Amino acid sequence: MSAPRSEAHRPRWRTALSLVLALLLIGGGYWLATRQPEAPAQSSGRFGRGMMAGMAVPVKVATAESGPLHYVMKAIGTVTAYNTVTVRSQVDGELIRIAFEEGAAVKQGDVLAEIDPSDYQVQLDQALGQQAQNAALLRNAQRDLQRYQQLFKQNSIARQQVDTQQAQVSQLQGAVKSDQAAVDSARLKLGYTKITAPISGRAGLRNVDAGNIINASNTDGLVVITQTQPIAVMFSLPQVQLPDVMRKLRAGKTLVVDAYDRDDIKRLASGTLVAVDNQIDVATGTVRLKARFANEDEQLFPNQFVNVRVRVETTESLQVPVIAVQQGTIGAFVYRVDDEDKVHIQTVKTGRVDDGQIGIVSGLTQGQRVVIEGVDRLREGAKVEVVKANASAPAASLPATGPDGAKAQTGAASQTGAASQAGTASQAGATSQPDATSQPDATSQAGAASEAGAKSRPDPTRQADAKNRSGQ
Repeated sequence: MSAPRSEAHRPRWRTALSLVLALLLIGGGYWLATRQPEAPAQSSGRFGRGMMAGMAVPVKVATAESGPLHYVMKAIGTVTAYNTVTVRSQVDGELIRIAFEEGAAVKQGDVLAEIDPSDYQVQLDQALGQQAQNAALLRNAQRDLQRYQQLFKQNSIARQQVDTQQAQVSQLQGAVKSDQAAVDSARLKLGYTKITAPISGRAGLRNVDAGNIINASNTDGLVVITQTQPIAVMFSLPQVQLPDVMRKLRAGKTLVVDAYDRDDIKRLASGTLVAVDNQIDVATGTVRLKARFANEDEQLFPNQFVNVRVRVETTESLQVPVIAVQQGTIGAFVYRVDDEDKVHIQTVKTGRVDDGQIGIVSGLTQGQRVVIEGVDRLREGAKVEVVKANASAPAASLPATGPDGAKAQTGAASQTGAASQAGTASQAGATSQPDATSQPDATSQAGAASEAGAKSRPDPTRQADAKNRSGQ
């Protein structure tokens, strides 16, 4: 009777064993997936949290100082030639000579090219000959008129003959004036055979070579001359900034305009604002402005893109580098360094920004030091080591080793002031708690207990086989 009963209980043991094995596999997989590796910093007792917490953090500092702070408006501008002229021929003819170098500077009145003058010289000679002929006829008519007038006084001739001679003289005088105009026209056309520079500037690439027939109707012209000294920069400002600019211009102030390179780092030239457009572009909400630059060193080139800074106003203000100001839920703040080289979180009210400097309205006094580099590991009351400006502060590159790792850091710009106060409390707690490296890992303890329990439990399959053998 024992053998059939043991056969009936065998499927139940196998089902229970399968469930136990499945649960063990699921639990082991979950443990492997969720366990976190031990931080390397916790494995070293000598260089662990306790030692790093007591070390001074190397930082770079700057001093709050009073100085001129410019109210600057920034824009993107295009360099434009102050004057641009397309040199065209005013007469037709064969181009026999090019007298300028491409890309060279030319002065007003310099000969650029020459057209064959033969035809226009002939026209001038013809006009001069006609003028001489009519001038001779006029002189003869005038002498006849004088004789007729004398005879009329002696009652030797009729009045009509005198009047006829007077009309002939007037007619010849008109012909002489027409001849003089023809001579001037021919001489002017002859002068146009030498093409001269209408303005001083820089010549471009020529469009016509010597030997070609050029016409006055040709729109391409011979060459383009651009005036680059002085030169202009066209740029646009938002309409909300226009009142500040117009207020200064109406007061008779001269606004200084600086042109920087495309990286907005190197200043190329300084000039003045000369004109503001008479209407606002409704599509963009901006107004166009024009600045004039002497451009003596020719740093500006036509159609070049530059970054424009308009200096509207200059005031004396307490200022610090922009990188010293952090942002958080408490607003703008800085890390102030006291006389004992300890840092304190100091809220500030900021003003205008100019060339890497920011004005401080309130919160600091002149001469106070603020941290500008190495703020990643700073906390309220932390000890710092001030390094020189030309030295590299490694604090920004070192990982945080506080009690809570990266979560306990007070970030330079993204972490709040409340977080930095909490960091002080966490430091105090870290000094009273034992080192995490000396405490046993709870996860590893649980794993060891489960392994020991698995080894000490009897295998249900073996117990069932033993009962079956004893029953048989």
